Amino acid sequence: MRISTDVLIIGTGAAGLAAGLQLHRQGITRLLLATESLQGGTSINTGSDKQTFYKLSLCGSDPDSVREMAETYFAGGSTHGDLALVEAATSVRAFMNLVELGLPFPKDAFGQYVGYKTDHDPRQRATSIGPYTSREMCRAMIRETQRLQIPVREGVFVKELRVKNGVCHGAVFFQRDTSELLEVRAKNTLFAVGGPGGLYATSVYPKVHLGAIGVALAAGAAARNLPESQFGLASTRFRWNVSGTYMQCVPRFLSTAADGVSDPREFLTECPVNMLPLVFLKGYQWPFDARKTLDETGTWGSSMVDLRVYVETVLRGRRVFLDFRENPTSFSCQTLGTEAAEYLERSGALTLPTPIARLKKMNPAAIALYADHGIDITSEPLEVAVCAQHNNGGLAGDTDWQSTNLRGLFPIGEVNGSHGVYRPGGSALNAGQVGAIRAAEAIVRNRGNRDLPDDATEPEETFLPKRSDWRKDREILQQRSTRAAGFLRNHEEVCRALEENAEQLRRLSVTDYESHRNGHLLLAQRVYLDAIRFELESGVGSRGSAMVLEASDDGQGLDLNGKFYKIVPENTDFRNFVLESRYLPTGEIVHRWEPCQAIPEPDSWFENVWNGADNER
Repeated sequence: MRISTDVLIIGTGAAGLAAGLQLHRQGITRLLLATESLQGGTSINTGSDKQTFYKLSLCGSDPDSVREMAETYFAGGSTHGDLALVEAATSVRAFMNLVELGLPFPKDAFGQYVGYKTDHDPRQRATSIGPYTSREMCRAMIRETQRLQIPVREGVFVKELRVKNGVCHGAVFFQRDTSELLEVRAKNTLFAVGGPGGLYATSVYPKVHLGAIGVALAAGAAARNLPESQFGLASTRFRWNVSGTYMQCVPRFLSTAADGVSDPREFLTECPVNMLPLVFLKGYQWPFDARKTLDETGTWGSSMVDLRVYVETVLRGRRVFLDFRENPTSFSCQTLGTEAAEYLERSGALTLPTPIARLKKMNPAAIALYADHGIDITSEPLEVAVCAQHNNGGLAGDTDWQSTNLRGLFPIGEVNGSHGVYRPGGSALNAGQVGAIRAAEAIVRNRGNRDLPDDATEPEETFLPKRSDWRKDREILQQRSTRAAGFLRNHEEVCRALEENAEQLRRLSVTDYESHRNGHLLLAQRVYLDAIRFELESGVGSRGSAMVLEASDDGQGLDLNGKFYKIVPENTDFRNFVLESRYLPTGEIVHRWEPCQAIPEPDSWFENVWNGADNER
């Protein structure tokens, strides 16, 4: 089956839906949203204690500017200044679009949209409507999509992109109901498939979200910063970040034997330092950060909490739980430390007898959230692990979010690798909305300049069929990513994983859409692992949410269950470069370090912009 349209949007998360609305508002009505499910994906199925949208400050007397916000993005390292400037400049428009759709972002009696500080944020640019910000963004945009009668086709899974002479002309899909193929020919394709959720076994991505970046990599689309991901503590039965007040109420950390009941231990008490202040800090410092582990002086940082959980779950084969019912051993005003004690006191929670009482005082919605998913944290412990959460890298796009090497392909949302090593919390939601706006504007400006090719070739299979079990295959590949591409990295382990990946890909049987998706997951895993290998061999060292380890023979360094490791320090020179990766038709993967572009300093004199050729009016 073949159909044609002007614009094809693959994926209906917050970015894909926003793109559809932007295009429709600007007169592009011949478009199609293709999705597995309007209720699927990360945006509508995930969140955190206070899910954040990052934007320019719109409240109070503290100074802020587009340039300052761009510099905050750029300061994270390994990101291009032109992208940083675009994300900063378009943030208010993206935010106000959501306000007009009915999102109840907090504002005071004078109409000021108030904010708070988030990770890597020097101002108070962050805002939120609570733990379900991205879900409510999606719901509002779905309602508007339906009101405008924008065509949506559900139950389709992208199989491949149609590319000819460096131009993308649409995609081929599996249809769930008919098990037949559907080809959608389009002048422009917006690729909004989210992050690589299907790559990891220990993951906070919702189970319904696998991601499809492998489809674009197979088509030859360039990628950026693939090794740069975020990892952190999350619950596993219901996948959710345990950040914010889940940590600030200072729960008790318990580990048990594999049955989840026997041999309970309060394992943080085994550490040589007082861990309670570090537990509290995990509320602010949720992502694992290599800089917040063990420094040169032997001082412990908050990410040592993640490492101790890793030791219990991975190295000792135990299970870890947050217990909100009882205080940790030795809990007191003195052992909490000054910052935690002052915070709890100002919140009216310091003298309350248990973590659950403090949590109820500070954020009762955090308790209700788990209750909505059948978990009563007032009466039972909450199982957690260190999980993959977000890929700062992804496909390479220009300032219009168009692929740098495939014209007509616009990767938007998490699949676009516009972020660097560090980014402010909430910038991902902003980037998705900004990308939707920029891509829509570029398509409108260039309408009529791109035609579909006359030929219509049959879709080709990408992987050779040999019989296997797709469920078992998927579990194997996910365990491999968690082991070799997680927050602890070792060159020998990465090389071993690449060999295993090649062997599994050779044995892969493609018999239906699930096994075909395994093929694209394996291809994506191969490119990600090879990018990590290249980064390790380049000497980048530990940075962001990844720590590079080398075995230590002198009994010094980081103790992981009796084995000692040296933490390879970061070579900060690489903050000035972006890692670009490409999968070639020959099967070769090539990488290069691309110098970061500086933040542009355009001529912003009104008359000159008004009359200039680059005026986007």
